[in-house]
Amino acid sequence: MNPPRREPLDSAVERAATLIAEARAVLIGAGAGMGVDSGLPDFRGPEGFWRAYPPLARRGLRFEEMANPRWFDREPHLAWAFYGHRLRLYRQTRPHAGFQILRQLAGDRPLFVFTSNVDGAFQAAGFDDAQIYEIHGSIHILQRTDGRGRTWSADGVEVDVDMDRFVARDPLPTCPVTGQLARPNILMFNDWRWRAERSEAQAERYAAWLDRFDPEDIVIIEIGAGTAVPSVRNECSRRHLRGAGLIRINPREPDAPRSAVSLPLGALDALTRIAAR
Repeated sequence: MNPPRREPLDSAVERAATLIAEARAVLIGAGAGMGVDSGLPDFRGPEGFWRAYPPLARRGLRFEEMANPRWFDREPHLAWAFYGHRLRLYRQTRPHAGFQILRQLAGDRPLFVFTSNVDGAFQAAGFDDAQIYEIHGSIHILQRTDGRGRTWSADGVEVDVDMDRFVARDPLPTCPVTGQLARPNILMFNDWRWRAERSEAQAERYAAWLDRFDPEDIVIIEIGAGTAVPSVRNECSRRHLRGAGLIRINPREPDAPRSAVSLPLGALDALTRIAAR
C-alpha cells in the first residue's frame, strides 16, 4: 500500500494558522507527546519505557503491566517507587514554551484542554484548572487503594525512592483520615477502584463548554496523541467529524483526514511555526 500523500509543510502550517485565526473557540487535545519537549521520557514501546526505568527492564515489566493497581496490593514499595519517582519528576519539570504559545494562539477566546496526561503540566503552565479535563486523572491527587473515601491533594507528600533497588522507602503515603495505604488518583489498566468523581466533574464542565458552540466554531489543536492509547485521538476525530477544524501534530503518527491539517512535527516545533504565521 502506498503511503498517504501529504501536503507541503509550509502549506500545512499556513492552513493551521488560518484555522486557528478564524475559530471562535479552541480545543486542545494533548497526549503523551506534549511532554517530550519538556524533557519527559518517551514511553513509546517497551524499549522507550525500559530506557527510563532500567530496573523494570531487568524484570521484563512493560508500562502496561506496571501501570496496574495490583502492585499496590502485591508489592506496594515497588508501586510507589514507580509513581513516587514520576511524582517527583513531574513536580521538577518545567513546561516547555509550547504551552505558552497555545495560550497566546487562543488569546481571549474560550479554551478547553482534553488530555490523557496525568502530569499536571497545563496547570503548571498557567491554564485554568476549571478548563481542563484530565480523562485519566492526576498524579497530584491521591486516593485510598481500596477505592473508598474521598480523594485529596498530594501537596506535601514526598516519596523516598531507592533507585538502585527501585523500591520506595517507608513510610509510604497513607490516607490522612484512616491511615490506609494511598495511591495516585490515576486510571490504571484493569482498574476497578479508581475514584472518578474529580474526572466526572471535569467531564461535565467539558460537555457544558462544548454546548456553547456550533461544532464549526471550534478548532482542535491535537498534540502528541497517538494510537497506542487512542482516547485523545478518538475524541478529537469525533469532534472533527461533527464539523470542528482539526490540526493534528504528531511526528510519528501524523495521518489525518484530508479535511484536517497534518503536521509531522514535535509539539514545540509545530506550535512555534504556527505562531510565526
